[in-house]
Amino acid sequence: MAQQFVKAKIKGDKVVLFIKPTCSFCIKAKDVLSKYKFKPGCLEYVDISSRSDMGSMQDYFLELTGARTVPRVFIGEECVGGGSDVEALHKSGKLEGMLQSIGALQ
Repeated sequence: MAQQFVKAKIKGDKVVLFIKPTCSFCIKAKDVLSKYKFKPGCLEYVDISSRSDMGSMQDYFLELTGARTVPRVFIGEECVGGGSDVEALHKSGKLEGMLQSIGALQ
């Protein structure tokens, strides 16, 4: 069930963050992404903290992305990592190009 849920959320033209609201790296990733103007529906935050299958979801992240920590940030169908990774992509100027390449920006 967790796998199907994650797969259903990850789309080629969307940025999806799997988060826990109190996690400082999740907040960092959200802060970075808030600097960009997304098209409606192209940015989604998925809070996994209250889900009964959170553990198996994080196990699936490990299998899919090599880490089970949050945030797991997907740009299109590619996981770019967590909060520090998103911040580094932003600072290097690469993030904007990645967001444009999937058509997520206004």
